Amino acid sequence: MNLHDWIDELCDVLDLETEVDEGLVLDLARAAAHNVERPAAPITTYLLGYAAGSRGAGPAKIEALAARAQALADEWDRPADAPDPDDVDDEVPDDSAVDHTGDSFDD
Repeated sequence: MNLHDWIDELCDVLDLETEVDEGLVLDLARAAAHNVERPAAPITTYLLGYAAGSRGAGPAKIEALAARAQALADEWDRPADAPDPDDVDDEVPDDSAVDHTGDSFDD
C-alpha cells in the first residue's frame, strides 16, 4: 500500500469526495516543520484543509491558500540560537531497571 492508496481509503472512510494534491500538502508540512517546529506540520495542514473546506475552495484557491501559508512558514523567524528540530539530541530515558529478557526486535 502506498500514500495514494492510503489517501483514497481515508477519503472513503471519512466520506469525502475530493482529490488531494499530496505534493502540495507535503511541501507545506515540510516548510512548517523545518521553519517553525515539527508539531506545526499537522496543525498547518489541518488548518489549510479547514480553510479550504469552509470556503468551498477548488484546486486553484487551495493552491493560493497553501502558497500564503508556505510563505508565512518560509519567513518565520526562529531565534538564532534555536536548535534545528532535526538535530535535537533528545534525552534517552534510563530503562536499565526494566527486564528485557525475551524481548524481540524487528530490523
